[in-house]
Formats: sequence, C-alpha cells, structure tokens
Amino acid sequence: MAKTGVLSSDPTLRARARAAELKKELQRLVKTIVDDEDCSVQTIDQAKHTLCALRELRFNTRSSATTMTSSLKLHEPLPCPQEFICPLSKKLMRDPVVLSSGQTYERPFIEKWLKAGNRTCPQTQQVLSHTVLTPNHLASEMISQWCKSQGIELPDPVQNRIQEGVTEAERHHFFSLLDKLSAAALPQQKEAAKELRLLTKNMPSFRSLFGESVDAIPQLLTPLSGTKSRSGVLHTDLQEDVITTLLNLSIHDSNKKLVAETPKVIPLLMEALRFGTIETKSNAAAAIFTLSALDSNKTLIGKSGALKPLIDLLDEGHPLAMKDVASAIFNLCIIHENKARAVRDGAVSVILKKIMDGVLVNELLAILAMLSTHQRAVEEMGELGVVPCLIRIVRESTCERNKENCIAILHTVCLNDRTKLKALREEENAHGTISKLALDGTSRAKRKANGILDRLRKGVNITHTA
Repeated sequence: MAKTGVLSSDPTLRARARAAELKKELQRLVKTIVDDEDCSVQTIDQAKHTLCALRELRFNTRSSATTMTSSLKLHEPLPCPQEFICPLSKKLMRDPVVLSSGQTYERPFIEKWLKAGNRTCPQTQQVLSHTVLTPNHLASEMISQWCKSQGIELPDPVQNRIQEGVTEAERHHFFSLLDKLSAAALPQQKEAAKELRLLTKNMPSFRSLFGESVDAIPQLLTPLSGTKSRSGVLHTDLQEDVITTLLNLSIHDSNKKLVAETPKVIPLLMEALRFGTIETKSNAAAAIFTLSALDSNKTLIGKSGALKPLIDLLDEGHPLAMKDVASAIFNLCIIHENKARAVRDGAVSVILKKIMDGVLVNELLAILAMLSTHQRAVEEMGELGVVPCLIRIVRESTCERNKENCIAILHTVCLNDRTKLKALREEENAHGTISKLALDGTSRAKRKANGILDRLRKGVNITHTA
C-alpha cells in the first residue's frame, strides 16, 4: 500500500505509468491495423485517439515540470515502436509506403528492392500484383506524432527521384550507338546493342534518354527485323541484348507507357518468348511483367495475345524463366478481360499440373485464386480434380497465404458444384482441417472456411430432414 501511495502522490511517476499504458495500447492497436487486412475504421480511430492522448499527456507533463532534473527524467526517449521501423533499413521510416502485399516500407529502400528486379514482398515473399507504391498516411501521421512527443525532428522525406545529370559527351555517345544499331553492319550492331544493354542496366540516366527522342526505341529495335541471316539462323546474342535493354528501359517508370505503345515492342517480346534463348525468354517475360504495372498496358499486352506464349513457356517449366513468367501472368490477369484470355489459352490446366508437381506452388496458387473469379475457370478446375490437391495443401502447408488461396478456391468451386462438398466433408471428419483453418487462418481464410462449414452443416441438416 505504501508504494501505491507514493505513486499516486508523485505526478512524474503517475505520468510515466500512464504513458506506459498508452504506449502499450498504441502498440497493440498498430499491430492490429498492420496485421489485419479487414481492420475496422473504429480500430484506426482508436489508435489516433490513443496517440493524441499520449501527446497531450506529454505536453501537460512538460508544462508542469518544476525542475530541470524532473523534466529530463520525464523526457527520456522511449524505444521506437517496432511498427515504425522499416523492415529493410531497420530505421525509423520518414516516407512510409504500402506495397501491394499490404506491408509498409520506407520508400527509397523498397524502390531499390523493386529496381533490382525483385517481384515479391521482402517480408511475406508474396508475388506482387503490381509495383505501385501507395503512401501510408496513417503510419506517417503516427510516426510524426511520436517524433514530436519525443522531441525528434523528422527531416523531409527522401524522395530519391533526382536523376543523374547527362553530359553532352554521354548524350552524343548514346545517339551514336543508336545510329550504329539502325545503319551499321551486323558486327557493329551487336557491339552497340551490348553496350546499350550495359549502360541502361548501370546508369538510370541512359534509361531516361530513351524518352527524349520518339525515334530512340524504334532505332533500338531495328536490328531485330533482320536477326535472321540468309541461312535462316537467328542471331540470338543480338536478340538477347536488345530484349534485355527493353527490360532495363521498362524499369524506368516514365518509360513504361512509351515502351509498351511503341508498335513493334510487344510483338518482338512475344517472338522472344517463343524463339529466344532461355535467358532471352526470361528477360522478355520480366519486361512484360514490368510494363504491365500500368493498367492501360495490361489491356494492350492482353489484346496483343502475349498470354499464350507466356502460358506455353510456363508449361515448358524451365527453372530460370518460371518466376518471371508467373509474375507476368499474375499481373496481366488482374484485369477481368485478361482472365478470360488466360483461361481460353489453357492457363488452368497448365497451372494445376505445375502445382500438383510441387513447382512454384506459392506463385501459381495466387494466379489460380485470381482466375477462380472467372466462371469457366471454376468449372475447369472442378473437372480437372482440383479439390483433393487443394485439400492436401491446406492440411500440410505451413504457409498461411497458400492456405488462404486454397480455401478461397475451394469455396468458389463448391459454391459452383455441390457434389465437391463430399470430399471436404470427408476431410473435415477425418482431420478437422476446415475447422482448424476457421480458427487459426488469416481473416480471409477464416471467412471462406466458415462459409464451407456452413454449407457442410446445411447439407447434413437437409439429409436428416429428408
């Protein structure tokens, strides 16, 4: 009791205790917001109110401090909340942005990750549906408030968008290389193509130069119209260098629309998917993935017929190209009309076969889940025996995202064909797999699992009534 009396009579200790309570509550709320895809607006408002209460407490305590000693004790810096730390930089975020996976990162560090050619979320390893970065205004506001409460001055966000300057000598060299590509003999074309490939890989400024001239990309493509000699032999090294340069250009955001809308680009990428070396095929698929970050490009690429060679390449199954191909197909199928094209071109059977063989399961399940919103795809999945395969993955997988995608597909398939519920009922009776997921899965997985359990219970009731 004596300790309690001391605490209640000491404003500094009371303030510290209250601040600790508020901080603990704030960390809980922020964790809920970050982890739960379906967190309520009420939870977000509660987090803001808690943060404001903490700020007001700090302000009042600072104002009422009577000595320098007590003030210093009150304003000892608190550990930075883990939710405010970028998983890549391990530092307090200044410009937090949200990736398509739902995870938040510091802008310059996630941009560097994406520009290096990575197409998965660094934390979850989920294949990204797109590479557009969305400012996380809530996290930014909370970090700002926390910094103010700690007396930390937060610098302006690092935009990391300053382009390196291009000298006149570099500009002259760039256009001389393009002239060689469009007018020189084959050996000089090969030399120029290889150098442009390296320059656009290592120097962002050279990527931006392609946007300064309407003729630059057509000039780059000129050699590919004559890559076959009179003997019919394809100059694969020249093709690989040009296609890889297109990939390098497409990384530059302001080039994406320009590259995709240049008339010969998509047909030449499709040709590379069919007839290039495996390195060229992989880079062509990667270029299509990068270009398809824009919705207008998704439509353009889909109408061009690029899904068919991508699906054929996926069917070939070469390990070097698989991830790039899967990423490209996923991105393109975000828009509904491309789902129809993918189903028509045989995507369901190819993807399901790869999943059954244990190949690239994470990425392909994500595509299959996306296609499950298309009626013909759902029917085809049922015909091809998808249910036992997905049930096994739900039972055996340790990946929450895979379980979520499987149960979402199963829910749709069983909604379409009630006879598929029999296998799920047998699985539930034998292992309780669906019930476990309804308790322990992600929020979406829980919803789908409970939906299936409801249908199973209704089925039992109907049987008993009959």
